[in-house]
Amino acid sequence: MKTILNKQQLAITIQRLSNQLLENHLELSSTVLIGIQPRGIYFSDRIVKEIAKQVPPGNICYGKLDITFYRDDIRQGLHAMNKTDIPFSIENKKVVLIDDVLYTGRTIRAALDALLDFGRPSKVELCVLIDRRFSRELPIQADYTGKSIDSIISQKVKVFWQEKDGKEEVTLIE
Repeated sequence: MKTILNKQQLAITIQRLSNQLLENHLELSSTVLIGIQPRGIYFSDRIVKEIAKQVPPGNICYGKLDITFYRDDIRQGLHAMNKTDIPFSIENKKVVLIDDVLYTGRTIRAALDALLDFGRPSKVELCVLIDRRFSRELPIQADYTGKSIDSIISQKVKVFWQEKDGKEEVTLIE
């Protein structure tokens, strides 16, 4: 197991990504942030918490999206559903999808399909903590990337969050 980001590096990366989002969406008046269930939520919660330090929390539209039944790559057995919570319209808004790891691109494709059930955004951007750049199966790329890594198919990227796993770090597992 190799550490990609330790606790301090993870915090700095989240702060940087939050600042980049604010730089491109200064007032957030026409922008909504949507975390992808299940594990992207821990990352999106952190992004929103960082942004809330710089803008009034009432200006942040933040939702959570479950893509379980939109996936085309998981077909064995029933899967536990997560909660979708998007209490606002995304119609003609700029949507920033937030997920922890961009791997094959299938999660993001499913998220785009699920998003259309909530309206037609004017633009969709993608913010990811880790981009496994040479593993893509679909032509999807992130607009905001915490760290890009090169890994082989037998390796796994694991993001540990304090509230879920009892520690904070990103590792590459052989």
